[in-house]
Amino acid sequence: MPRYFFSASDADGDETGTELRDHAAARHFAIQFAGEIMNDQPDVLWDGREFSIFVTDELRRLLFTIKMVAVNAPAGEGTE
Repeated sequence: MPRYFFSASDADGDETGTELRDHAAARHFAIQFAGEIMNDQPDVLWDGREFSIFVTDELRRLLFTIKMVAVNAPAGEGTE
């Protein structure tokens, strides 16, 4: 089974990886991984930086990236 590595833009790289059946399973896992980070650290999007999840294969070739960014609309400026 192929091994995939999941890393967030604000964290150290994944050194152990996760065995998954295929790229589709890796995409699903990446969304769950991003959701866990958002649940644990919801302010990660509000510091003005883009937040990304990078997924690589066993040879550490980049397969895909999930990018997230939050932007306040004018009505949301200055609200807490």
